[in-house]
Amino acid sequence: MQDNLKRRTVLKATGVAAAAAAVTVDTEAVAAEASGTVDVTLKVNGVTKRVTVEPRTTLLDALRERMALTGTKKGCDRGECGACTVLVDGKRIKSCLTLAVMRQGASVTTVEGLAKGDRLHPVQEEFIRHDAFQCGGCTPGQIMSAVACIKEGHTGSDDEIREWMSGNLCRCACYPNIVSAVKAAARKGAGW
Repeated sequence: MQDNLKRRTVLKATGVAAAAAAVTVDTEAVAAEASGTVDVTLKVNGVTKRVTVEPRTTLLDALRERMALTGTKKGCDRGECGACTVLVDGKRIKSCLTLAVMRQGASVTTVEGLAKGDRLHPVQEEFIRHDAFQCGGCTPGQIMSAVACIKEGHTGSDDEIREWMSGNLCRCACYPNIVSAVKAAARKGAGW
């Protein structure tokens, strides 16, 4: 009986020690959780930015409300219209469908980050040249999607451009001009 008691005592003590080790407390994480916020660091348009947001904050809202980058538009807020399209680590995403905390450490490019100083990106130039917008609500998302479309190599034909730009809606129906702008920018080698 003495051996069983010792074994039980040892097992209980080991279990308590293991549980205590598993519950090591990160005081910063606890403080952030208690306050309902979390720090997120992103490289936005080449500049490292750190913002404090609620864990449920979308990347779109972090860009617009916490970083004052209002070029990215909030359209449907459901990922259907594409107005919020940005590049994350070089790939286009709809920023209303991803949480900022999910993109910790990522490189984000918004429409504000395309130009080099006073020189517009070739896609921006072609959108102006081809009159590829009217109200402008969808234009930033269209431009970001066009940049990705060209980089991805999906500009072999008008139909291919339409297919790969189909996630971006234009309520003003500038689609023919958008296709022309994308095609012209692709001919220029607009990957810069």
